[in-house]
Amino acid sequence: MFNVCKETIDWGGRPLTLETGRVARQADGAVLATYGETTVLATVVSEKEPKPGFDFFPLTVNYQEKAFAAGRIPGGFFKREGRPSEHEVLTSRLIDRPIRPLFADGYKNDTQVVVTVLSHDLENAPDMVAMVAASAALTLSGVPFMGPIGGARVGLIDGEFVLNPDVDRMSESKLDLVVAGTADAVLMVESEAKELSEDEMLAAVMFGHKGFQPVIDAIIRLAEKGAKEPREHVVPDMAELQAKVKELAESDLRAAYKIPVKFERRDAIAAVKEKVVAALCSEEGGYAKEAVGGQFKKLEAAIVRNQILDDKIRIDGRDLETVRQIESQVGILPRTHGSALFTRGETQAMVVTTLGTGDDEQFVDALEGTYKSTFMLHYNFPPFSVGETGRMGSPGRREIGHGKLAWRAIHPVLPLHHEFPYTLRVVSEITESNGSSSMATVCGTSLALMDAGVPLKRPVAGIAMGLIKEGDRFAVLSDILGDEDHLGDMDFKVAGTEAGVTSLQMDIKIDGITEEIMKVALEQAKAGRAHILGEMSKALTEARTDLGEYAPRIEVITIPVDKIREVIGSGGKVIREIVEKTGAKVDISDDGTVKVASSDGKAITAALNWIKGIAAEPEVNAIYEGTVVKTVDFGAFVNFFGSRDGLVHISQLTNGRPEKVTDVVKEGDKVWVKLLGFDERGKVRLSMKVVDQETGKEIATDAA
Repeated sequence: MFNVCKETIDWGGRPLTLETGRVARQADGAVLATYGETTVLATVVSEKEPKPGFDFFPLTVNYQEKAFAAGRIPGGFFKREGRPSEHEVLTSRLIDRPIRPLFADGYKNDTQVVVTVLSHDLENAPDMVAMVAASAALTLSGVPFMGPIGGARVGLIDGEFVLNPDVDRMSESKLDLVVAGTADAVLMVESEAKELSEDEMLAAVMFGHKGFQPVIDAIIRLAEKGAKEPREHVVPDMAELQAKVKELAESDLRAAYKIPVKFERRDAIAAVKEKVVAALCSEEGGYAKEAVGGQFKKLEAAIVRNQILDDKIRIDGRDLETVRQIESQVGILPRTHGSALFTRGETQAMVVTTLGTGDDEQFVDALEGTYKSTFMLHYNFPPFSVGETGRMGSPGRREIGHGKLAWRAIHPVLPLHHEFPYTLRVVSEITESNGSSSMATVCGTSLALMDAGVPLKRPVAGIAMGLIKEGDRFAVLSDILGDEDHLGDMDFKVAGTEAGVTSLQMDIKIDGITEEIMKVALEQAKAGRAHILGEMSKALTEARTDLGEYAPRIEVITIPVDKIREVIGSGGKVIREIVEKTGAKVDISDDGTVKVASSDGKAITAALNWIKGIAAEPEVNAIYEGTVVKTVDFGAFVNFFGSRDGLVHISQLTNGRPEKVTDVVKEGDKVWVKLLGFDERGKVRLSMKVVDQETGKEIATDAA
């Protein structure tokens, strides 16, 4: 009934199966990919006609994880999947970035790639399977996609690179690197590393590139059996229009691109474009505005690129390696826990750190289960940062992606949570932007965390590198401008400390780059990063030794596990009373770890003493101050240790036996007692007569 085609290979020690023809047959391309017991469905649908009025390629990638894939029911009231999680958004971007450059030039048909996780074995991460499945579905679909691509994850465990480590082994790895590309070149890299050298990072990229070659071969074999006929895609001849645009705009554009100031340059370019559009999009000219705009952008690119390759001079007059002027300030906001303003040229990030307690930890609902996150980094890009108006609302894919890149750069240098038991939230507000606001966020985050007293292993800086490549000629650019990003061939971001790289992200807009270019870019980035770290050190070189005035203080103690119930109390009664009466926050873990937090040191001390009084055991022969809570004929009961009461027998009240207990003490009296021990029934035996009731000091007497 079904014309099913399959390809199975051994990949990294586990079987990878690609199948088409059985599921989603009405899509232009559909592939069911299974790795171990993780199964992903990727589908491709592309409209038959171009989208009118679009001067860009309308590609959408949607990656979605179904809770049933891991045998779970979604949390929340509705019990169904809702808006995409941060992880789903990041994985959608991970797939989009390497496939987008490979569609045929001029293809404007609305195209949607939908990738759905159907089964997750909790061992093999579905994101790499999703990338492979999407590549295979595109290759089979008949759309003008110049693939296939492959993708792989690389770990570094016990000094050896590992291809696609399973989920458990990744916790041991010093590297989490994802690489994607074609058979000949690398297109995309995303990584987090524990201060590895540039040589190690480059070796990891090439290891991953070699590791996914069998996948590309398998996709090609599957396509030979089950691919649809290629669609006809005719690129319109724009030679005549291109010549007219060049004639009208070239000299003015060259002059505009010699203006170093962004807004002046932008206005000059806009005036040139307006003149060209007026001339060519009128009734006499007869050209569509989108077509003229496309050719105008190509002319811009040619002018900028050739100037850089020929003269080694960039738009703002810098050479290829110079970093723009940097100014760093810390402690700029009076009431926040830590703050920094990092300015590099016309890019500026205001970064704020907030210290929180266990109550502030983020719950993350994932296929692998729910877990807590103690470090959050949020990036915001308001439209005023580029002098424009625009939508204000929830963060988009770009904001989430840039925030995660900065998170990866900082995460490897954070202190262990048990050493610095705070929940950390960092917010980066981009207040100006002209190139690499994500790397400004990295620098600002490092400074803001240190300003808040977070003991980072070392400061972290980031730099964005660009590439101009024409034939065999290429130029690598340090600290790229926005225009150099838009008109160039590469966005290569490297973050790290003086000891090594902590994060690397690369996106290529051409059909890939070679190992030689990556090596040059990494070495040039290393020099740039060292320069930026030096400029940052003028503001702050290490974490402040004291927390800010308004930051919470956290003290940590450990109590016996069997005492947790007593500290919490029935229905939480005791812990609520501690919080209400002391004003401190109290968090108790299942292992007996107790965190007490407050900006008031006295509140912390009061809460700790209360908890210790409940959880600790009194010591025999120790002296305690207590309160008489009850008198009886044979003695007085004294509350002397937390909630613990003990009996002072009438014979132990004072030297010489009194006639009545109330002749010596009454309820509510404060007294000093010595713990003599416990009787055969475990009852506490106390003595007052062996303790000086004025000083609390033991006096010589026979208390036995």
